[in-house]
Amino acid sequence: MKCKDLIAKLEELSPAIYAMDWDNSGLLVGDGEREVTKVLLSVDVTDEVVEEAIRTGADMILAHHPLIFSKISRVVATDFIGKRIIRMIEHGICCYCMHTNFDVMGMADAAADELGLIQSEVLMVTYEDDISKEGIGRFGFLKDISTLQELAENVKHIFALEHVTVYGDRDTKVAKAAISTGSGKSVIKYALNTDCDVIITGDIDYHTALDTITQGLCIIDAGHFGLEKLFITYLQEYLKREAPVIETVKSQQGEIGYVI
Repeated sequence: MKCKDLIAKLEELSPAIYAMDWDNSGLLVGDGEREVTKVLLSVDVTDEVVEEAIRTGADMILAHHPLIFSKISRVVATDFIGKRIIRMIEHGICCYCMHTNFDVMGMADAAADELGLIQSEVLMVTYEDDISKEGIGRFGFLKDISTLQELAENVKHIFALEHVTVYGDRDTKVAKAAISTGSGKSVIKYALNTDCDVIITGDIDYHTALDTITQGLCIIDAGHFGLEKLFITYLQEYLKREAPVIETVKSQQGEIGYVI
């Protein structure tokens, strides 16, 4: 399958129109005419992921976070982004990134479904027309009322996490929850307007947490990678169904950092 045809299939799932203005989703490295037979799926495009793609014989890296985010003026090996681009070009590897368009059309519903939210609605609307509203995150009712501690343990189990950080009284009863993958600081204000008891998200700093729980909203910080690794499994299942001629490989590169 040609790279451009695979991209068309991916954009049936998550059209580029849903990406935020500041984002840089799309084909970032490579030739749309290149034949693609094997895709490496990853959250990020690090040096290790690029080398993994070379080692496994992948023709494309399909990632969630953009390889190129800030403007670059030159592609040289002395720059770490330039080095990655050069390595991919040398080995004929394309790089396609599905970021906020997948957050809106894919990730949000997938995370809500995993959590088991009932009557879920869009948390932060980023796109609206006469037919529907779409956007970042979801909120709704949990299947069962539980304590914050019990929900945190359940989140760990559902998303296969070694740890989460919890802000709020562990015995607080929670019945309504919001979930927003990735960095959740910007969506806190939307969650506060939903009457939710808790938000599950990532990258929450101390002062944001302090201000949020003071306003009556508990937080379960599951980490940025912890929730967004959903991308890999979701896209693998999608490609097996919609483009079965493509071989998919899950990247073995995990979350950066560790807890001691």
